[in-house]
Amino acid sequence: MNLRHLLPACALLLSGCATIVGTETQSVRIDSVPQGARFTVQDETGHAVAQGFTPQNVELAKSTGRYFGKKHYQVMLERPGYVPVTMPIEGSANLWYLLGNIPLLGFPGWLLVDPFYGGMYDLKPANPKPFLNPVGARG
Repeated sequence: MNLRHLLPACALLLSGCATIVGTETQSVRIDSVPQGARFTVQDETGHAVAQGFTPQNVELAKSTGRYFGKKHYQVMLERPGYVPVTMPIEGSANLWYLLGNIPLLGFPGWLLVDPFYGGMYDLKPANPKPFLNPVGARG
């Protein structure tokens, strides 16, 4: 078999659709009502990966780099005179991973390539905007 025919076949079998189309990070807009709340984003290990004041875009990794290692984040918002809010941001498999590997014969992308790469995940919610309740307000 000619090497010219072997290289495209190897590239096809060793690629994953989410790896080709997706990215390792995702921009997430952290916002709140009212704006101006201080926020901290912590990953699953408890390390702060982003801080600032709302509204602001932060770039978050979608994978831990381990096999099927999707990221989990906690966003903590606080503002003087308001009750602090904590909300999760979770990674979930996207349609490029679930359906996009079918034309590429599936299994190499589903089981070997995409599970190590963050392109197979989407972080949700991508635009969290919680309401902060004033201290002493009845809900």
